[in-house]
Amino acid sequence: MTCPDKPGQLMSWFVCSLCVPRVRNLWSSRRPRTRRNLLLGTACAIYLGFLVSQVGRASPPHRQAREKGARQSRDSAEGPYPDIPLDGTLAPPEPQDNGATLLPNVVYITLRSKRSKPANIRGTVRPKRRKKYAGASPAPEQEALRGPSLQPRGAARAADAEEPENIQRGHLAKGGERPWRWIPGPGAQVGGSDFQLPQAGESNIRIYSERAPSWLSKEDIRRMRLLADGAVAGFQPVSSKNQARLLLLEGSTAGSGPACDRSPCGLLKQPLDMSEVFAFHLDRILGLNRTLPSVSRQSEFIQDGRPCPVILWDSSLSPTSNETHSSVKLTWGTYQQLLKQKCWQNGRAPRPEWGCTEVHHHEWSKMALFDFLLQIHNRLDTNCCGFRPRKEDTCVQNGLMPKCDNQDSVSLAHIIQRKHDPRHLVFIDNKGFFDRSEDNLNFKLLKGIKEFPESAVSVLKSQHLRQKLLQSLFLDKVYWESQGGRQGIEKLIDVIEQRAKILLTYINAHGAKVLPMNE
Repeated sequence: MTCPDKPGQLMSWFVCSLCVPRVRNLWSSRRPRTRRNLLLGTACAIYLGFLVSQVGRASPPHRQAREKGARQSRDSAEGPYPDIPLDGTLAPPEPQDNGATLLPNVVYITLRSKRSKPANIRGTVRPKRRKKYAGASPAPEQEALRGPSLQPRGAARAADAEEPENIQRGHLAKGGERPWRWIPGPGAQVGGSDFQLPQAGESNIRIYSERAPSWLSKEDIRRMRLLADGAVAGFQPVSSKNQARLLLLEGSTAGSGPACDRSPCGLLKQPLDMSEVFAFHLDRILGLNRTLPSVSRQSEFIQDGRPCPVILWDSSLSPTSNETHSSVKLTWGTYQQLLKQKCWQNGRAPRPEWGCTEVHHHEWSKMALFDFLLQIHNRLDTNCCGFRPRKEDTCVQNGLMPKCDNQDSVSLAHIIQRKHDPRHLVFIDNKGFFDRSEDNLNFKLLKGIKEFPESAVSVLKSQHLRQKLLQSLFLDKVYWESQGGRQGIEKLIDVIEQRAKILLTYINAHGAKVLPMNE
């Protein structure tokens, strides 16, 4: 008899050598058959259990392989990469001839709705450029139809190198290709006079798609181009503390009236007031439409070539006082009383004893929301009593900060209406502050406000504020570059997004109503 060479076989031989003779003796003995059958069944059960245990030890690798195959089949039915976000264009790994696997290129199409850091619209892998073919040059008479914002092919290539992904569209083209750029050919219409300027050359208001963003009207685009590209005819001083000047643009007609009544003008401010441009775009995105068009302009004869904000001069604004620069005389105490009376809400005429002004009640809610996001304090908190000011703030320099004991008698500033529209306010002097920390925000601006505009709150909740601000601010080429390009603009948007979250928390905590305010 040969000796078994494996432990399992040795154990089987040992059990058989012990059990078989004993079973044979028991079978041949005269013991009762019932007891004999019981012993025989027990021995067989022990031997069968031993064999099963040996088979179980050898089966896990085969079972794991079968489970792995089943799991892969389920995964292939659900999706090739269940852990990868669905907003990327991913292709499953392609097997190569040598058996290797080609990893997919990840290119994000849309902005993520939730993020803890600035969005990255650009793809992880730079997409290949489509091959460009030379086209026939348009006729000379058709060249005049090409608006300055619709860049020629050479300028478009330069813009491709600067911003490869079209920020104005807010996403990448399908499959990672470059979004198309509309360059009109012979016979194409360029949107009328709103997309034209009398002078040749590239406009500082750049639009690479067929239409401007929906929150900017045609009149907004026309005025922005006028302020950014219009030829300068001269300057006119303005009696203002911030040394602002009027920029007279060409096109004036002969007459004896003021120059800005006969031709368009822009209020030229200091480089430190560049947040006025950001405020204009934020106002339009929120659907408030209370600010005047503002752009950034750069020229050798303006502030030594440094970019400066230029705000449209509106001659329809009501006259203001020299002290408060307001067309409505209000103190903080009177303002709080007006908020309780809800003047002109729901078409209800106020009573004489209420002391209401001609301003509609909803205008104060819009102004408070706008001022809180930008932390503008020069309207409702001229003494800087709602936050900790810095030494360079105007209220500290003018010695107004200690005057916080009796706030009811403090006058509001920059409360302005139009002559033909006294129900609505016009937001001017919108210098915002992006360096206020979250523990030093001015919540006094929201005091007494019980309702907020639905259009603005919906934008703040939609998680699209960043995308819209990028699209809108990208139009102003000088402002975009003056803030450090995409990286600098992202930092400003980070601040506004965080304040928007705080404002939404404030609205929920105080039970404020969100109402449509279309009056």
